[in-house]
Amino acid sequence: MTALHTLEKALHYQFQQPDLLQQALTHRSYGARHNERLEFLGDGVLNFIVAALLFEQFQRIDEGDLSRVRASLVKQDTLAQLAQQLDLSDLLRLGEGELKSGGFNRPSILADALEAVFGAIYLDGGFTPAYHVIERLYQPLIQDCDPKTLGKDAKTLLQEMVQGRRLELPVYTVVATQGAAHDQVFTVDCALAELGIRTQAKGRSRRAAEQAAAALAIEALNKASKR
Repeated sequence: MTALHTLEKALHYQFQQPDLLQQALTHRSYGARHNERLEFLGDGVLNFIVAALLFEQFQRIDEGDLSRVRASLVKQDTLAQLAQQLDLSDLLRLGEGELKSGGFNRPSILADALEAVFGAIYLDGGFTPAYHVIERLYQPLIQDCDPKTLGKDAKTLLQEMVQGRRLELPVYTVVATQGAAHDQVFTVDCALAELGIRTQAKGRSRRAAEQAAAALAIEALNKASKR
């Protein structure tokens, strides 16, 4: 069994036009017949199908929350993880420069290739096969997700958690700044005074440090709630 046949088995779809699958796995650095147009098409197909799946799964969630959850499910990191599950990195056709720089593990390349595969399935077999392939890949993620929190950043989640407990809002304080102006590292404290929780984190920007400190505060708050 060839590597492409193994991928077809993992996708539960057999191509009538195998060249489409090969093209979907071809990066622009490899040659003129690459996957960018298929990626464009697959992005649209994916967004529509994930929207339909969420619409059916969460019938009491409003449009804003559905949009947020969909954005999290179709973002680069999620697609790259799914691509790795399918061993797409072993099948990518990359130019010499991309090969040397480790392009086969780059999230953007993996995500684009998977979207291109979705586009190729749509062209090869139509909407129904594309729907079933995406549904099979995404259903575990959708079933496990919490639509109230998925896609929200740590600061937003922490604020909602303390407001739900009628507590004072978190206070973020920059306690140190290191490095040259163009390469600074910020250290930020996040304090929940009423609970005696204080966390500290670093980041390449103040916002990144605040988000990291908020994530640590969420962990501390969850642990305190379980006691």
